[in-house]
Amino acid sequence: MNLSEVSNLRPVECANCAMRRMCLPEGLDDGNLQQFNQVILRRFRTLRREPVYRSGDPVGETLYVVRVGGVKTCHGGVDQQQVTGFHMSGEMLGLEALPGASHDGSALALEDSEICAISYPRLERLCDVVTPLRRHFHTLLMDEIRREQRVSAMLRNSRADQRFAAFLLDLSARYAARGYSSTRFRLTMSRQEIGDFLGLTAESISRLLRNFRSAQLVAVERRQVLLNDMPGLRALAQGAAY
Repeated sequence: MNLSEVSNLRPVECANCAMRRMCLPEGLDDGNLQQFNQVILRRFRTLRREPVYRSGDPVGETLYVVRVGGVKTCHGGVDQQQVTGFHMSGEMLGLEALPGASHDGSALALEDSEICAISYPRLERLCDVVTPLRRHFHTLLMDEIRREQRVSAMLRNSRADQRFAAFLLDLSARYAARGYSSTRFRLTMSRQEIGDFLGLTAESISRLLRNFRSAQLVAVERRQVLLNDMPGLRALAQGAAY
């Protein structure tokens, strides 16, 4: 299924979107919000495991923002993927492809999701005249760069248990920023996908979950996770033993 085969949803009104405070138009007044609505090309629904875009698809100067649900980005084929990130509501996709002819990776829905497609040229022009939007866009870009740097350092310099603890803490902070519980949440990604992201196997993720549960750091029921000991997880992520 490609984007042309997905029906657009009702017209987008950012002023009424619950995710506005986590997204690009955060902090804009009513007048600027009306202008920002013109930046959005469409909103569409993507079912679980369906692509937002595939490797090789033309970029078309389009950015994507997750409105509802979750998306993973990855490189490689279906049978051998390197997961490069997991994206939540309010987070952007496709920045790494601009400017460029085609996407060099894919973005696939982890669950039924809603995506906003944004015109990058229109966004740039609006940033030139709406200072709060330009500042917030740059803040989001810097936040993403810093997060990618932390992930890169974690994957290079840490043990498997440190990586997994840091991964859980990152999810915790991102859920909290969206007004959800920081200690109880559902893993939308599979253990195989987590392993692909952390450079581990699915079996290693299952073993780490058992070890964390035995150490009373977490409680797990299927994909539901409860972080019982946040200080313990932070210490582990920083290199302590458990």
